[in-house]
Amino acid sequence: MNQTFRPVTGFSMFPPVIKALLILNVLIFVVEMLTGNSMQHLLALWPLGTPDMAMGPRGPMEVPGFYPWQVLTYGFLHANLMHLGLNLFALWMFGVAIENAWGSQRFLVDFLVCVIGAGLLQLGVASYQVASGGNIYPTVGASGGVFGILLAFGMMFPNQRIMLLFPPIPMKAKWFVLGFGALTLFFGVTGTMSGIAHFAHLGGMLFGLVLILYWRGQLPVRPRRIMRW
Repeated sequence: MNQTFRPVTGFSMFPPVIKALLILNVLIFVVEMLTGNSMQHLLALWPLGTPDMAMGPRGPMEVPGFYPWQVLTYGFLHANLMHLGLNLFALWMFGVAIENAWGSQRFLVDFLVCVIGAGLLQLGVASYQVASGGNIYPTVGASGGVFGILLAFGMMFPNQRIMLLFPPIPMKAKWFVLGFGALTLFFGVTGTMSGIAHFAHLGGMLFGLVLILYWRGQLPVRPRRIMRW
């Protein structure tokens, strides 16, 4: 008989996984700044078919090509301070409510699945672009995981109002998530705002959606514990 998922009680502004991810990403970024291109050399997500020399985040660099671990490690690297700050702020802003509601273990699984899923979709798209003669560049950043958390927030708190920055108007979370996803898909298909891994963002949302549907028992394969809200 299936057990019903019960969210944890209590609330923390810096729950354990959020706190650990914030600290870890900052520490890794400091090491990136101290070591130059060496971390991107092995840990950034490079497309299949990448030549020995390619353009890295900080200039031309020798690259080893794709290795399986890159679909995870790329999510802990960032191109610059603004990239890091925006991702970590969004992770904290939307992730705090999710980790408090789900518990730390489930939240961590969701974040990592979204990072890996985003990496796999981005890998496929970028490898196709390379094979078609497109630009070669590595993918870095936690955005795929953040977009997965954003989707979870929109599903759990659909009527929660979010204040946009540009334009500064309030919007329900469900419309914010749908709008953001539609814009990301448009940018990715049309090639607008090149240099941003739009398909990684979509991959994070897609894999996050599939995982949540699985946890809620809405897929043919059902979990032992069903999550309800």
